[in-house]
Formats: sequence, C-alpha cells, structure tokens
Amino acid sequence: MTQVPIPSHGISLFGRTFLLLGALLLGSVMAWFVTFRELEEEPRALQSAQQLASLVNLTRAALVHADAISRISLVKTLVEEENVRIAVREPSDVFVLYNHTALGRRISDALASRLGAGTIVASEVNGFAGLWIGFKIDTDTYWLLADPDRMGTVQGQTWLVWLAIAASLSLLGAALFANLLNQPLKQLSAATARVRDGDFRTGHLDENVATVEIRAVNISFNRMAEQLARAEADRTLMLAGISHDLRTPLARLRLETELSVPDDTARQLMAADIEQVTAIIDKFLDYARAEHVQMETVNLTDVVMTALQPYAGTPDCEVRFDDKTVFSVHADPVELRRVIDNLLENASRYGRRPDKVLQLDIAIQKAGPLVALKLTDHGLGVPAELLPRLAEPFFRANEARTAATGSGLGLAIATKTMQRMGGQLLLRPAATGGLQAELVLRSA
Repeated sequence: MTQVPIPSHGISLFGRTFLLLGALLLGSVMAWFVTFRELEEEPRALQSAQQLASLVNLTRAALVHADAISRISLVKTLVEEENVRIAVREPSDVFVLYNHTALGRRISDALASRLGAGTIVASEVNGFAGLWIGFKIDTDTYWLLADPDRMGTVQGQTWLVWLAIAASLSLLGAALFANLLNQPLKQLSAATARVRDGDFRTGHLDENVATVEIRAVNISFNRMAEQLARAEADRTLMLAGISHDLRTPLARLRLETELSVPDDTARQLMAADIEQVTAIIDKFLDYARAEHVQMETVNLTDVVMTALQPYAGTPDCEVRFDDKTVFSVHADPVELRRVIDNLLENASRYGRRPDKVLQLDIAIQKAGPLVALKLTDHGLGVPAELLPRLAEPFFRANEARTAATGSGLGLAIATKTMQRMGGQLLLRPAATGGLQAELVLRSA
C-alpha cells in the first residue's frame, strides 16, 4: 500500500536541525575569527614596529658614523640587500599618513614611541606608494622607504580561505550530526507507515540501541504493533465467523420462503428483505476489512467506461464523458472500479432530477502529479453544512438523498478505499444544484 501524499509545504526535521546546527557552528566560527584576528593584531603590530624601529636605528647609526664615501656604499647595500631606500625629507613633501587601518595606527604609535615624537609613518610620499618612515639625524630629516611586506599582515584573501574552509567543515559536520539525530525518527516514521498499512511484521524496531530514550520508544512501539496485530487477527476471525453464521440462516430463510409462502407478492417482499440484509452484511464486511491494495498503472478512462456500461443506452440516464483522452493513474484496478461503481450507484439512487432522469457529467483533469476524476449529478444535492459528515459511517444527510434503503456505508467505504490507495475522495455542492464527487489519485 502506498503512503498518503505528504504536504510539500513546511520544512523537514532534518532541514530544521541542519539549519540550527549550521547557524550555531557558523556563528561560533565567526566569533572565533573576530576574536583571533583581534588578538593577533596587537602582537603583530608590536613585532612589526620593533623590526622597523631596529632597521631605522641601524640605518641612522650607520649614516652618522660613516664618511661620505662609505655612505654611498651603505645606501647601495641597503637597496640591494634589504630593499630599503634613503631619501632627504623636504618641507615641501606631500605625504599620506599610514593610519587608514587599525593595524596601521597601532604600528605608527609604536614606532613613534620608539623613534621619537617627530617620527612619521606614511603610506604615500609625493605620489609614490610604499612604507615611508620619516626620522631625524640631528637637525636633518630623512625618509626611509621600506618593503611593505615587513608589516607582516595576513592578507584578506588568506582570511577568506581560512574562513571558507572552517565554514565548509562546520556545515558538513552539521549535516552529519543532523542526519545522525534524525535517523531514529526516520526509522520510526517508516515503521509507523508500515503498521498503518497493516504490515505488523516488518515494522519491528531495534530494541538494543544505545540511547535510553530511543530504546524506550522502540520497545513501546513494538509492543503496540504486537497488540494491533493480535487485535487484527481477532477481528479477522470474528468477521469470518459473523459472515458464516449469518449467511447460513439467511440462505435457509430464502429457501423456506420460496417453498413455504404461497403468495407471490409476500414472497417477493420477503426475498427482497433477505437480499437487503445480505447486502448490508456485505457492506459491513467491506468497511471493516483491512486488505492490502495491489498498486499498478491503471487506465482511468477505461475503468470509467467499463463502470458506465450498465447505464449506457438506458432511457432514464444521460451521461456526458469525453473518452478520447487517456489518463493513467497509480491505483488498484479492482478497488478503483468498486469506488467508481459505488459513486455511480449513489448518484443513481439519490442524484436524479425531479423527472427521475439521471444526468451525469464526468470529467478527468490532470494537475501536476495528480489526476482528478469529477462526477457531477443534477439532483437535489446536499446542504453545504452536512457535506463534511456525508462520508461518516451510518450518517444520512437528508431524506431526499437517503430515501432508498441501505447500510449508510457506501461513501465511508469509498473514502477508506481511496485513502488505502494514497488518494482522496472530495465531496462538494455542484454548480447545477446537485452533488459533485471528486477522486484525486497520483498520476502514473
């Protein structure tokens, strides 16, 4: 038996668990990222400032103690070996301070505290970008152009790569944890579906799992399934006994009526009563049984045409149905035919026009993965407030639609059968005043 279609709206438990765990882990990664970056900047700024201050002090000492010829060789060596250039700082120089970032401001402050109050750290001088450090030798002022890589900052791309790897691992871990947490619930859901379909044997859950709560749920579910299986066996035995015990005296009554009642009218009435009791017993058994349906691909158009054969060509029946288009559905052909026969019989009994003519409009429509068979009569109809109860067992809507004798189980049986096939039976007032029955099945 197929399962009842699950609504497509909403979010699954796995999705919700994954989103919550993913949001928690991503938030933790971002918090660690911000914290680590803040804690990393301070020592890096002090280290960079110390290296640059040492470079400036060494350069200044070398320039002070070197003669004119040695200074030229010193400047050349600094350029070739250390990628450091020395230039005279003029009052007219235009520069941009190296304070556009928090790390730059920290390095500038650290250099000023080590080299003196007149120290300038710039990112651009006279239109030339670089790491410029302005310092003094006595009354002379100079620029030292150092390699910007000496700052030792971690590039933004490196942070992004690290953050992407951490986020990916966090989301992967969230997916694994969510699947692990939801696995017992998926097993319980599958077992519940099997028990709902009447399969009590294969719905057994593991009673030896490590988790205490899940083990308790599995044990309780297995005991419930065992009790349902015993109740189903008892019901089957009881129904078989009822069928046997009632049919035998009814058959004997029918035979005695035919042999012992001389009046033809009385004999026919008594035989009709016996037939009605037999039909009511059959309806009771149909409603109470819980058989497995055999799902397969069914040509809905052919099933409808076969069910309409008893009504075709009769003078008191008018049927409008387009049999040119083929619609295939996933259903049990025998059970589907019984449902359609039930609806046609119900329309024939209670859906006739005042002139006693049965007028039926039958249409098949497809909407996405579903196929709908609509059967509309033109009788007196049913009040809208009574429609929700029309498929209840033994409920009779009004005298007009229940004038004929019966068990009151026809629509209840049809509704139950459609549910077993994973479909739906919908009842609504027709625009013409009658009743419209709609069968919704999954398309094949």
